[in-house]
Amino acid sequence: MKNPSLIPELKVLDYDKSLDFYTRLAGFKIIYDRLEENFAMLEANDARLMIEGFTNKSRSWLVGQMERPFGRGMHLQIEVQDVQHLYQNFKKAKYPIFFDLEEKWYRVNDKEIGHKQFLVQDPDGYLLRFFEKIGSRPFSQ
Repeated sequence: MKNPSLIPELKVLDYDKSLDFYTRLAGFKIIYDRLEENFAMLEANDARLMIEGFTNKSRSWLVGQMERPFGRGMHLQIEVQDVQHLYQNFKKAKYPIFFDLEEKWYRVNDKEIGHKQFLVQDPDGYLLRFFEKIGSRPFSQ
């Protein structure tokens, strides 16, 4: 896989809890980590993200006070192979779902692209939208 051009880095309050969320529930794998910095590069399909805990060994590029929920006003859209399975994984773990599984069609120029999707917040409140493509169709008004 080619390295993505954009890889978000999320500051997290509890590194172990966040790592468990992303690897056990959300299906990410650890590409590499630096435990001494509470840092991990994670990957799921073609999506990558980094998590980093607040430690005295990490550089701080914070531009303001961090208050939960983190990432307000933004969400990360992550394509997965089997969104139903991932959704059930969260439900089985009794993890709170922010927005239930739905089918949604989005206009893209002269056609519509279908997504099956749901949203959850990670332990720090970052909002994640997991989706699976379900097809395309002509756009009709």
